[in-house]
This record gives sequence, C-alpha cells and structure tokens, in this order.
Amino acid sequence: MTDTLPPRAVDLPAKWNPGEVEGAMYQRWVDRGYFQGDPTSGKPPFSIVIPPPNVTGSLHLGHAMDHTLIDILTRRRRMQGYDALWLPGMDHAGIATQNVVEKQLAARGTTRHDLGREAFVENVWDWKAESGGAILGQMRRLGDGVDWSRERFTLDEGLSRAVQTMFKRLFDEDLIYRAERIINWCPRCHTALSDIEVDHHDDEGELVSIRYGGDAESSIVVATTRVETMLGDTGVAVHPDDERYQHLIGKEIELPIVGRRIPVVADEHVDPTFGTGAVKVTPAHDPNDFEIGQRHGLPMPSILDESGVVTNSGTRFDGMDRFAAREAIREELRAQGRIVAEKRPYVHAVGHCSRCDTIVEPRLSLQWFVRVAPLAKAAGDAVRDGRTTIHPKELEKRFFDWVDNMHDWTISRQLWWGHRIPVWYGPNGEVVAVGPDEEPPSGAGWHQDEDVLDTWFSSGLWPFSTFGWPDDTADLRHYYPTSVLVTGYDILFFWVVRMMMFGLYAMDGRPPFEHVVLHGLIRDQHGKKMSKSKGNTIDPLALIDEFGADALRFTIARGANPGSDMSLSTEWVAGSRNFTTKLWNATRFALSNGADPTAPLPEESRRTDADRWILGRLAEVREETDALLEDFQFSKATEGLYHFTWDELCDWYLELAKPQLADEATAEGTRAVLGHVFDTLLRLLHPITPFVTEALWTGLTGRESIVIAPWPAAEDTGARPDTATTTRVEAAQKLITEVRRFRTEQGLPDKRSVAAKLVGLDEAGLGGHRKAVAFLTRLDAPEDDFTPTATVEVALPGGTVHVELDTSGAIDVAAERARLGRDLAAAQKELDQADKKLGNPKFTEKAPAAVVEGIRARRAAALADIERVTARLAALPAS
Repeated sequence: MTDTLPPRAVDLPAKWNPGEVEGAMYQRWVDRGYFQGDPTSGKPPFSIVIPPPNVTGSLHLGHAMDHTLIDILTRRRRMQGYDALWLPGMDHAGIATQNVVEKQLAARGTTRHDLGREAFVENVWDWKAESGGAILGQMRRLGDGVDWSRERFTLDEGLSRAVQTMFKRLFDEDLIYRAERIINWCPRCHTALSDIEVDHHDDEGELVSIRYGGDAESSIVVATTRVETMLGDTGVAVHPDDERYQHLIGKEIELPIVGRRIPVVADEHVDPTFGTGAVKVTPAHDPNDFEIGQRHGLPMPSILDESGVVTNSGTRFDGMDRFAAREAIREELRAQGRIVAEKRPYVHAVGHCSRCDTIVEPRLSLQWFVRVAPLAKAAGDAVRDGRTTIHPKELEKRFFDWVDNMHDWTISRQLWWGHRIPVWYGPNGEVVAVGPDEEPPSGAGWHQDEDVLDTWFSSGLWPFSTFGWPDDTADLRHYYPTSVLVTGYDILFFWVVRMMMFGLYAMDGRPPFEHVVLHGLIRDQHGKKMSKSKGNTIDPLALIDEFGADALRFTIARGANPGSDMSLSTEWVAGSRNFTTKLWNATRFALSNGADPTAPLPEESRRTDADRWILGRLAEVREETDALLEDFQFSKATEGLYHFTWDELCDWYLELAKPQLADEATAEGTRAVLGHVFDTLLRLLHPITPFVTEALWTGLTGRESIVIAPWPAAEDTGARPDTATTTRVEAAQKLITEVRRFRTEQGLPDKRSVAAKLVGLDEAGLGGHRKAVAFLTRLDAPEDDFTPTATVEVALPGGTVHVELDTSGAIDVAAERARLGRDLAAAQKELDQADKKLGNPKFTEKAPAAVVEGIRARRAAALADIERVTARLAALPAS
C-alpha cells in the first residue's frame, strides 16, 4: 500500500470537512478489501444480505435507515473478529422498470408491442446499463461496508437458475398450480397483482341502492359502490333463513338494463342484518361473489377488459371507460326509476396499485399460483419454535396474523421484463415445467408461457440464491443461514414471509436468518408521513452534501427504536454534525496535549479522582453499548455514547484534565488516560460514524485503519466504576457549576481571576480537587486574609463548602440581591411544605417514622438556609 495515512498528533486539520475526504476514504477501504468475506478464513461467519433496492431507485431515507443499521452491525462484528459479510445487490423490479422503459418508448412514438418481446427486453437491459442502479453509487456515499465483489442482481444468470429450479420443484410437488381465480388487476400496468401489492385507503365514492326485478312482490333492492359491474351480474344472493325473501329463493328476476333473467340464490355467507340483506353477485369481478358463483354454479362473464373498459355486455355501454360507464348507467337507472337511494360521498376502503396508484379491479383471470398453506405454516413454526426471532417481540403477532391466514399467492405477471415462467404448452394440452438443466420441448405446437414471475418470487430466494443455490457452494455452506435481516416493518409481508417460506422449503427446514430486526418509518419533524405531495420529503444525499454521512447516520441511529417510527428534520442532522465537530475538536485537544494510547495507564494509586471516574464511566459505557447492540437497541446505544462523549468526556473530563496536564506529577498519567479513553471511544463510535472516527483514530494511533481494529473488550477499559470516586467527582462538578453560575449572574468576565477562599473542602472530601476547582472557576488563593464581599455556599454529600470571594466592587449588588432572594424564596417554600406535612396528624401518625424524620430534617435545613441567606442579604451594601 502506497497511500499515506492521516498524520498523527497535532497535524490533523483544524476543521473536519467530510465532503473533502469521505469519497477517497471509502475507496481506500474497498481497495484494501476490508469488506470482503472469506469463507476459508476460519473465523466465525456473520452474514447479512441487503434488502435489494429496485434497479430504478435512488437512495431515500428508508434505504438510509436500513443501510445505517446494517452497517453498524457488520462493522461491529468485523471488529469483533467475525468473517463479516454484507452482500449487496439489486432487484429487477418488474413492473416499475417496464413502466420506465415503456414511457421512454412512448416519448419516441413507439410501444413494446411494436418492438416485439426480444427487442424490448434488450432495450430494458440497455437502460439498466446506462441509467439503472444509481443507488449503488449512493450507497458508497453513505459508507455501506458491502462486499462489492459479490454484487448480485435478481435477473443475473445464477439467480435465474435458482428461480427455475424453485419453480420446477414447487410445480412437481403440486405447490404451484394454474387456475382461474379472482385476482387484483391494474388497468394501467396491465398485470395481475398480489394482495400485498395493493394499497387500501379511504376514498370518497358512492353507495347506490338499485331495485332489481319487477313489482314490489317480485323485486329485490341491492346496494353497490361499483354500479358498472351490474352488467356482469348473474345472480342475487340472500340468506336462506331470511323470511323477507323466502318467496323468491330459486326464482329468477330481471337484471335491469341488460334484461337478462338471473336467479335468486340462498347462501349462508350473506349477512341478513347488513343493508337490505340481499347482495348482487358478479362472479367475474368480486372475490366474494366468485365464491358464491362457484357454490351455485353461476355463469361468470367478464364485462371489463384489461384497461378497465366495458366489453361484451351487449349494451350501449360497451367501449366506455369503467368510471364513465358508472355515471352513465346510474343515470339510466335513475331514468327507469330503479334508484331507491344514493349516499354520496360514501367513504370506503378502495384498493390502489402500489406502483402507480391506479384503482385496482378484481378480475377473473387464468393465473399461476403458489399453494402457500404448508409453506406458510413452516414459516410460522420457525418463529414459534425460536429458530428465527423477531425484534421487537410485539411484532410477532403481525407476522402470525399474516402467515396463519395467507391466501394463495398469484405469481404470474403480464409483463415482458422478468423471469419468464418456465412452462411449455403442447399441441394436445400438455403442460410441462422445465428446470434449468433440462431442454424445453420443441416441435410444432409447443410454446412457452408468455407471462413472467412476480418480482417477489425471485427476491424470496435472495438469502440463498445469492450464495450459489441450488449448487452446494462454499459460500452457501458458510454464510447460510444469514445472521440478521434488517428491514422496515412495512415490508414484513412483502418480503420477509416469502423468504421464510422459500428458505425453509429449499434449505431443509433451516430458516434464512436467525434474527429479523424490524424498524419503523422515518417521518418528518411533526410526525407526519413524508410524501412529495405534502412537500415534506428530505433527500438524504442533500443531507450528506451539507452535513456529511456521519451526521446523517448518527441521527438515524439515535432515533431508531425497534419497531417504532422516528421523526427527522434537517435541524437534527445539523445537531449531529455538531457532535462530530465536538468529537473532532476534543480529539485534537487530546492529541495536542500529548495523548498517548500506547502508554500504560497509571497505577491505581497514582490515578486522580477524575482519571478513575472517566475510566469507570468508560467501562460502563462499553458494557452498556455491547449489551444494547446485541439486543438491536440502536437508539439507546447511540444516545449513551452521545451523552458520555459530550456531557462527561468533553464537558468535564477534558476540563478536569487541564490542571492535571499542567502539573508534572499528573501530566504523564493524564496523557495516558486521554489516549486510552479516546482510542476506546472512537472504536465504540466507529460503526455509527465510520468516517470521522477513521480520520481521528488513525491520527491518534498511527495504525492502518479503525475498520479492522479490535472491538473494545472488558479488559481494554482498564478500570471498574467506583462509587466513592464518582460521588466526589460529581460533588466537585456541582461546586464548579455553582461558582460559575454565580460569576455569570454577577457579570464577572470569564478570564478575570477572583481572590477567594475555599472553606470546608477537606471536610467535604474534596481536598484533592482544590486545584481543579480553583482552576476551572478562575479563583486565586490570596496571600493575606480578607473580608469576603460575597459567599457561595454549596451543600454537598460530604458537607457544605463555602466559597468566600473578594469581588472588590466588581459584584453587582442588585444581581446578588436577586440571586439571594431566589434562594430565600426556595428555602421558604421548602419550610412551608415541611410545616404543612408535619402539621397534618394523618401524615405524622401513619407515615413511617423514617419518612417523618426525613421531613423534620428538611425543615431544619430550610430554617438554617433562611437564617444564612437573610444574614447575607443584610450584609450587602445598599444598592
């Protein structure tokens, strides 16, 4: 390696500029092979497959959350000595990608049908080569530690072989079948959709009640939100016990407009208490009606074509769009006097295509299905018996609700871009599924199925097809099952369940992952869902440009509570940028003062209280971080590291270290402690903020890279927490804070030294902190006695410390009088509360003796404070 490592010690730039170094730093990691897995390494495996982004996609905040959390896990495991592999890749995204290319063709005045299938598919591959996969470069911007040498695509040769193998096995075991069923159909994308590809949300529509039949005795009123579907009605259903319709069951009534006679059938699935208790039956355009139609042998004519246009109804409405026909049919029914009631607007749940938001049509169609019952049961069993654990546990119920009630999965799509269904049809009705190593049948009359497989079919094989399945490869043996799946809870049904079903089926009952970690959605700062229409979306790449990748990652990790949505705003990312700046400046301070991570820590007897305290807290934080990350508690782990870094290390230990560095007796030990603490902290922070920690750690240690540095272990922290030391340090902090507050209230300049005496310091157990207190509060011990003009009294666990100051006219009498007035009011309030409780016989008689005694002690302290503050007020000169 010829590249130069960042300089050690004080040569680090004065300012951290992530945009200037992140790209080159990331490429150096890749060039050195830090992220490459090695199944021959002898190390224990830790593997994660990326939730494959669509080839049409670009990095959004959902990706950024997924990738940040996965990278935290893999970087930490790599530092812990695992053969950590994060495998990247993309999904071919059948519907989305075909839509993109078809739009381009339309702009050129042509269609895929003009080109033909082979030429169209070539066009899509050309588009992928030129424009697809932009997200892969954007992943590098975020710092994704993936093994680029193993990048996969759901349409590459190896994965195509896996898809054909899986289809053939399922087909041969009758777990894949072809049948006419009601499916979800998108009139815009011209393809079938599975249940999970349909988004249901409330729309404003209409509910129209229509009288079918003749006079009152021979008529039935039905209600519908889709008036146009009446053209395909082949019956009316009522409950067999509904007395209102007993005289009509088994008879026929007239279907308005069409004039066809349709039967009235009795079916127990009709709810007699809902509406009129009668429902129109359109078997080819409603899933419930299809079931009724099957039970009663009703005809199933389709009256809407693939574009949602009325067809084959034998009425003047043929050729009309479904929504135009709805209005026209309603008006004709009104003219005939058959509209009994109308409710408008009628808000109800309507299915929309998840890709293009077009209203979906239930449609009778000949499609390929997966028989999911045994596969879904196996997926449920794997979670129930602990082979796979879902985090957080409360989301298990959603998983079971889905797998325990799953409908057969429609896997055929009327597209050209995707895995073409490997089935050939013969001239005499033969249906032959062909595996990847088999020759398809040929000759006159043989042809392959025109449809392709649902994109989720190939991505369902992702955790094992990417390692070479169906072949027995070294990668498959070493890395399967994968260790963790990190994904959003909103994709639990789309992807997680499918991978569970296929993985258990293909890999002899071994689930595709040991843990499923589900995170929530990222919302705006007000908790609203982000959408382009609302104008509240945030581009993660813009955040990286402005604040750096570490700032975005830190913000995401800090808000990532398992299974819960998080809010995010630009201001919060700016706050995380301030954290990286704070860390940069603090490390530079340590380096400039000779921090040495290679020096041995001072012996216990030579450590100051501040040293013992920070080392003890470091040990606690290391242990807490480990436990939280093992439990996938990213938010709590990040929050703990934030407060330790900012509140304890930067705000206090660095301040306490300054007088120690100025003292020959403690300077060497302090440098060792500084080096040790920053070395350990940077390694703890690295998985969350990889770039800034790389620059700082290599500068601090002079070693090759923090990416391959060991994760801090218990023995690395060099100390255990000590309660007595912590109490003394916290008391010193309180004392320093109170004196600083006094100085601020008095308007004393920060740089101005004030003559003062510290009385009671030894008695409070803080004798060893005298220099630190004086140094950090700018107090000088006078050579001669003096009469103090101001006193700050601080009650500490070991006793009260009196800070007697000679402000020599610098004191702001009005400010001091106001400060003491606030102290007097607080003491008086404490006295009043104590007197109220002690004056209540119910309290003094029933409360435990220790509690009553505690209140009496508080009352005595309040009286003493009142006496002290009153005397101090009296001693002040007139303002």
